[in-house]
Amino acid sequence: MASNGGSTYEGFSAEERSAMKEHAQAQKKAARLGSRADKAAEARRDVLAKIAEMGDSDRVMAERVHAVITAGVPELAPKLWYGMPAYALDGKIICFFQSAAKFKARYATLGFSDQAKLDEGAMWAAGFALTEVTAEVEARIAELVKRAVA
Repeated sequence: MASNGGSTYEGFSAEERSAMKEHAQAQKKAARLGSRADKAAEARRDVLAKIAEMGDSDRVMAERVHAVITAGVPELAPKLWYGMPAYALDGKIICFFQSAAKFKARYATLGFSDQAKLDEGAMWAAGFALTEVTAEVEARIAELVKRAVA
């Protein structure tokens, strides 16, 4: 492997490995559950439990984001995705909340997958930094998520 200015690849961080393990556990758990309704109810409980585990700032934002998404676009199904709350349409992740503390980041993120229909020309945002969720931010989230599934 070619060297890049003397730096070497040291693998995934502990946070990234943890997220991958959580994702694998969620996949195994989903495979064991019975009916589609049981799986959906369990996924919703898992998301709410994960939000409840978050630190104060992240938890408050995640609760608001969850409420806005589930009320505004009820066809999106909450589920864990790499250990973070996410919202899927027909099993495909459309958007997700990533807490700041989980990855030791400066801010939480509301991200959108390539399944989101947010395309705008040759370049568009797929992630949004969140430092607090105000009424204005809630309105913007609701608009983005509705557009993402339109």
